[in-house]
Amino acid sequence: MGFLRLTVGILGNVASLSLFSAPIITFTRVIKHKSTEEFSCIPYIISLLDCIVYTWYSTPVVSYGCENLPILTVNGIGTLLELSFIFIYLWFAPRKEKVKVASLTLVVVLLSILVIVVSVFVRHDHSRRKLFVGCAGIVASAVMYGSPLVAVKTVIETESVEFMPFYLSFFTFLSSTLWGIYGLLELDFFIASPSIVGIILSIIQLALYFKYRKRGIKEEPNKWDIEKSEDKSKVELQPG
Repeated sequence: MGFLRLTVGILGNVASLSLFSAPIITFTRVIKHKSTEEFSCIPYIISLLDCIVYTWYSTPVVSYGCENLPILTVNGIGTLLELSFIFIYLWFAPRKEKVKVASLTLVVVLLSILVIVVSVFVRHDHSRRKLFVGCAGIVASAVMYGSPLVAVKTVIETESVEFMPFYLSFFTFLSSTLWGIYGLLELDFFIASPSIVGIILSIIQLALYFKYRKRGIKEEPNKWDIEKSEDKSKVELQPG
């Protein structure tokens, strides 16, 4: 059972790292154009909160020994990546957006510190610390997995998957499934339950993707065709 859990944990790390790394394409574009364009930084800020809380949850201070080492490694790397994305966004964002993003990031950092401080100084044993930090993790994960619902709304309204890339939905599904299995093998409710939410929401996203993927954006009539039609009409209206 221990070997199976470790194997699932390693696969979960690979899937989660793929998910965390996916925005690199977006931020390469931001750096190239020196503009954040219409991209939102909120999903990365929410993901930062989730990564910090689960990094703390999986440390020996909260968990028992190294039982959640795979969770620790992937969320530690995820924390660094999310901070990098936020920093790049702040560098190229307009002044008004910088203030908004910096304020939200500060709130997330303060919330994370609060969770850590309370769990250390108020909860004096592993079981109580695990309960407290685990509940905080469930809330953070629910918000993180729920953030793509904005994109789902856009897909339904526009009947286009332009704003909901397939690979993000796919890696969310894969990562959630693997961590759900890991949590069940570990009998850890605080790992398994958020993953179930992620699985359900990613299935909804994938279903919408396959429903609307063949429906492109309606193109405007070709200017050359319009001019040809106008010329033809003029010829037809000329007296013989």
